[in-house]
Amino acid sequence: MPHLALSTVFYLSLSTILWAGNAVAGRVLVGSISPITLSAVRWGLAALMLLPLGWRVFRPSSALWQNKTRFLVLGLLGVGSYNVLLYLALQTSTAINVTLIGASMPIWMLFIGAVFYQVRPTFLQLVGAIVSLVGVTVVLTRGDPVSLLALQVVTGDLLIMLATILWAFYSWMISRPGRSPERQWPWAEFLMAQVMIGFLWTMLFDGMEIATGHAFIQLNYFTGALILFVAIGPSLIAYRCWGLGVNGAGPTMAAFFANLIPLFTALLSAAILGDPPQLFHGLAFALIVIGILISSSRQPSN
Repeated sequence: MPHLALSTVFYLSLSTILWAGNAVAGRVLVGSISPITLSAVRWGLAALMLLPLGWRVFRPSSALWQNKTRFLVLGLLGVGSYNVLLYLALQTSTAINVTLIGASMPIWMLFIGAVFYQVRPTFLQLVGAIVSLVGVTVVLTRGDPVSLLALQVVTGDLLIMLATILWAFYSWMISRPGRSPERQWPWAEFLMAQVMIGFLWTMLFDGMEIATGHAFIQLNYFTGALILFVAIGPSLIAYRCWGLGVNGAGPTMAAFFANLIPLFTALLSAAILGDPPQLFHGLAFALIVIGILISSSRQPSN
């Protein structure tokens, strides 16, 4: 097992718990607020709460302006498109399915690292990623391999797969700053840049939802509390912890931690949604865990 600081393990684990809560909250809010409007409200609130700590990033002397193209892409991948796709996916897929399909992230992380960042995966990482992907296939087929011959994937399953690929690109980008001195930035300013730009992207998407007449919101104390939760926990806290965890463990190992999200989602879904996991969910999770153990094993030396 690669040596990881306890703080890194804590940051990555806390992120997965909060994102599991985000998936469950998003499912609960179906019918109370349209998906893209939910993402826009979430990130608008997050930006307002972060502004007192991170406003300096918008000063004319800030390095943000010399790296504006990079942050436009970071904001689109990490805050904008991923979260819009997640909430859209939850309209037609369950919270458990969405997070289990997201467990394909390691194989996308390995592929993107090899193709775009010249980081060659180890043999055990490849084997572990393939085993995890088999677990995702179990979810897509609802535990019936024969159904692959006539597979009918719901729209939400495809949307979360696309979101997972985009998140893999985002994770590699924040772990490889290039010429941008991001690791020297105050954390609030670095996160503020991503949140604000991601919010602007989300507002663009929300404009399309409003223009097509699909935007709506029904506020009460319960839905307001859930929206406030997703604006603080899965947004500000989880994104900060994920950035710290990726820098400590590397994007590939962090991706395998993300496979814990289905476990926490299943537990929360059973407790809150009355949506207990099925037998095929258990099989899928077992395969994902096996994939993590294989990938995190040390390569035997010759």
